[in-house]
Amino acid sequence: MLRTGLLGAGRIAGVHAIAITANPGSTLVAVSDINVAAAQKIADQYGAVVRSNDEIINDPDIDAVLIATSTDTHSDLIEKATAAGKAVLCEKPVDLSLARARACQEAVARTGKPVMIGFNRRFDPNFGELKAALDGGEIGKPELLAITSFDPAPPPVSYVKVSGGLFRDMMIHDFDMANFIMGELPVSVSAIGSSVVDPEIGKAGDVDMAVVTLSYGDGRIAVIKNSRRAVYGYDQRVELLGSGGLLQAQNMLENTVVKSTADGVTGAKPTYFFLERYMPAYTAEWAVFVDAVNSGKPFPVTLEDGVAALVMAEAATLSAKSGSPVRLDTI
Repeated sequence: MLRTGLLGAGRIAGVHAIAITANPGSTLVAVSDINVAAAQKIADQYGAVVRSNDEIINDPDIDAVLIATSTDTHSDLIEKATAAGKAVLCEKPVDLSLARARACQEAVARTGKPVMIGFNRRFDPNFGELKAALDGGEIGKPELLAITSFDPAPPPVSYVKVSGGLFRDMMIHDFDMANFIMGELPVSVSAIGSSVVDPEIGKAGDVDMAVVTLSYGDGRIAVIKNSRRAVYGYDQRVELLGSGGLLQAQNMLENTVVKSTADGVTGAKPTYFFLERYMPAYTAEWAVFVDAVNSGKPFPVTLEDGVAALVMAEAATLSAKSGSPVRLDTI
């Protein structure tokens, strides 16, 4: 039984608490958060206790920690937890600062302890099936990838101000998905972004819609589209054109009923919230983590993957500001 400490008690921590306690191979023993009341609520719900980050990390009876605190604390907590010999699953991104993330990577390497980064979309069954079909040779060589990620509504500006920006906070999932599907990093990144959804987001120095083009050394291309507003729901699609065919992962819908009448043909909207869309992915992600810790298998999503996605986010941020492509080898 993997005795687990949960660092953080916000919205995403609550999602992870469900996955931890639903897995027969793990148990939630302690929760921490600067908001003690929020930590107590999760602890009471799952029979855990409230303790500080350091108390959880330094407890020899706790096997693993799941880091779901604010992003600016991730690197420090990863370093402390791996130094204490804990198995670590950390929410994305590794850090808001690429330099700090790279320093964390070096520190963790000295401990010899692996870290898994929470890019949960790799564990979505639809995206997983697309990847399996690609790896099985069903469409030949991948040539053109298109990733669409639209949120139903923008977050509060107070969140935007501390999020690190759309490229580090939102699109970083899509950067990792591109790496997952294409099997390597691009050579260069070209980005354009603007703020048309909420003027306050622009005033805060961020964009709320963006398009990024990834160029690969062998000529392949990937295009990522993000928007903070899609009034019809949570729009999450992947399309991959290969030399021998096309793979598509479509939206999850509220239901599968299609109504066909003389007035036309209509169907349901996409699910509205990310929890409805990705809860199975969070559950599968934790199951893979538990199995890897218990069996000694390598983690399928590593700290190196987290840093790679952050490099791409940094390149996109620079490209959007300069109007020119940015090569990853200059970052």
